[in-house]
Amino acid sequence: MSLSKVLTRAALGVEAPLVTIEAHISNGLPALTLVGLPETTVKEARERVRSAIINSGFTFPAKRVTINLAPADLPKEGGRYDLPMAIAILVASEQLPADKLTHYEFLGELALDGALCGVQGAIPAAMVAIQAGRQLVLSAENQADAGLIRQGSSLVASHLSDVCAFLRNELTLRTAQSPDHQGDAPTDDLADIIGQEQGRRALEITAAGGHNLLLIGPPGTGKTMLATRLPGIMPSLSDQEALECAAIASLVNNSSTLHRQWRTRPFRSPHHSASLYALIGGGSLPRPGEISLAHNGVLFLDELPEFDRKVLDSLREPLESGIIAISRARAKVTYPARFQLIAAMNPSPTGHYQGQHNRCSPQQVLRYLSKLSGPFLDRFDLSLEVPLLPGGMLSGQRPAAETSERVRHRVVAAREIQLARAGKINAHLSNAEIMRWCQPVKKDAEWLESVLDKLGLSVRAWQRILKVARTVADLAGDEEIRRYHLQEAVSYRTIDRLMIHLHNSLQ
Repeated sequence: MSLSKVLTRAALGVEAPLVTIEAHISNGLPALTLVGLPETTVKEARERVRSAIINSGFTFPAKRVTINLAPADLPKEGGRYDLPMAIAILVASEQLPADKLTHYEFLGELALDGALCGVQGAIPAAMVAIQAGRQLVLSAENQADAGLIRQGSSLVASHLSDVCAFLRNELTLRTAQSPDHQGDAPTDDLADIIGQEQGRRALEITAAGGHNLLLIGPPGTGKTMLATRLPGIMPSLSDQEALECAAIASLVNNSSTLHRQWRTRPFRSPHHSASLYALIGGGSLPRPGEISLAHNGVLFLDELPEFDRKVLDSLREPLESGIIAISRARAKVTYPARFQLIAAMNPSPTGHYQGQHNRCSPQQVLRYLSKLSGPFLDRFDLSLEVPLLPGGMLSGQRPAAETSERVRHRVVAAREIQLARAGKINAHLSNAEIMRWCQPVKKDAEWLESVLDKLGLSVRAWQRILKVARTVADLAGDEEIRRYHLQEAVSYRTIDRLMIHLHNSLQ
């Protein structure tokens, strides 16, 4: 046989399209030619594959070898094609049988001595291989990744010679086994926070309804502490959610440690110097950004006004749709980006906007807050002031605060109510579902409309207030939204009241 075909998978976002490696050996001067839109790293496979075949005890054909990576219009990058190319050459040169190739897909980078190395994006490749009714053969370094999907669904090997022995029925490859899941990773406890009862309450509402939260206050009042406690009161990831997070994480690193935090929701906290591409993703073949790595979890932006305004405004569409579509000349990739946005900021450049510590004029404060666009601020369901602690709080006797575990029980119960009612949490309700599930009685609706008029809020803000009120009612176990639910939801509009106060100060 002078022609062979071996199946593998490319990496294109969270998708893993099928790639067929075709090898043809013909007479002519010894050469290895790669076609099919290979990147530089793929072209360098010539030398890796040649050395790996020779050092594994096989003969590299002293003829003209042509390898086609089909489909030809799909960009190929990385060392993931080394193993299937080596197998295709050995089958085409009749050093290996071809009878088992249709049942397996191959993925892995080769070292010069023939050892198999791990690659990124193994989880999406293993998932679609299972759906296609085939087993994926990959490096032992990716065993933990593939084992997360389904025990025994993939095979692992440490060397090219092991894969060759398997194809000749001389060796049985072991199945991918993931280490035991260790459940939720340890998180900081809500009981560590001194005071800030309203902040704790807002955090509970945020977790229960999947809302976005903006914390405003002077330095050192506990804004970051509150934000980092959010994952500890959120429900654990379901199997499907955990697999989605693992698939995205596998695209940026070898996720061999994912089993240690299998059920824990992601918590991403990029520095305020992060670029647009770092936050939303990008590159010639787009890679996932922070918002995708935070999928099903929390994206925390500290020192919010220090971020570039264009970077923040780029979050507006993903916050509404739950996805991010990145278009480049060579590829268009869509990543999931359903995350909760938690942000923290000072109310002024000096950190204070009232009292003896304030050294800023209203104009300076307004200029500082104007770094954040109105449409972006509209995406926050709750905005809350986190004030300095009152006197005696640190030195006096303090009652024991509720632990994250107790708060988490109430959050889980509220989410179960939401899922039973609408099949989704409140933050994800559509406009029609808001009209169905979140409407108060006419008298309360008129009161809310008058409040919106005084605060100058948009229809989007009105919808978000209704969704927050629905969450407050769910936490209380009430079927109907009442006036006091609406009042509490409106009380979490600190940023709007602050802007009105500043504008009045300038008049």
